[in-house]
Amino acid sequence: MCGRYIDPNLRGTEFELSEIKIDPFPRRFNIKPTQEVYVLWEGELTCARWGLIPSWHKGTLKDWRAATINARIEEAASKPSFRGAWRYGRCLIPAGGYYEWTGDRSPKQPHFFSSAGNEETLWFAGLMSVWNELRTCAIMTRAANDTVEPIHDRMPVILSTDERDAWLAGSGDPELGAGYRVKHYPVARFGISDDGEELIEPV
Repeated sequence: MCGRYIDPNLRGTEFELSEIKIDPFPRRFNIKPTQEVYVLWEGELTCARWGLIPSWHKGTLKDWRAATINARIEEAASKPSFRGAWRYGRCLIPAGGYYEWTGDRSPKQPHFFSSAGNEETLWFAGLMSVWNELRTCAIMTRAANDTVEPIHDRMPVILSTDERDAWLAGSGDPELGAGYRVKHYPVARFGISDDGEELIEPV
């Protein structure tokens, strides 16, 4: 968690021209770890590989096998994999929504989460690391609030406008994102490689 999400719709926003400059990909509805994702870093929209690799890693890309697509906001500052990015690699990761699953057996039931308000784009707190000139990132997570808890006990750290500035400025407040309201509904089951728009249609 968070292990699948969808690209943001940046058309008509202040980032639309930035998206054009970085050779945009068609909007995806099932982004998975190791794929390139949009990241707002040092005030510019860029791309990074989802799955953080710390700058000190000495092996190859294939040698890095740690689970670093997510970082817990309660622990990241003290974790060796995330310490450097916590201090120097704060970023924001825009998303149009994300998925969680329920059920004890496969196939599990996916649920789609999006903003409960008028804001179309969710801004996840993120960490960025540059390893061998490759930009990599992780999504911060926190304990679920009451809008997520019926489905999952964790949620991404989704930031309000004021919280985005605080996060980028170095805040370590574990309550960041606690008040962000989301809504969810079940969607049709899909496979690992599915990426069609039909994924976000309710069942």
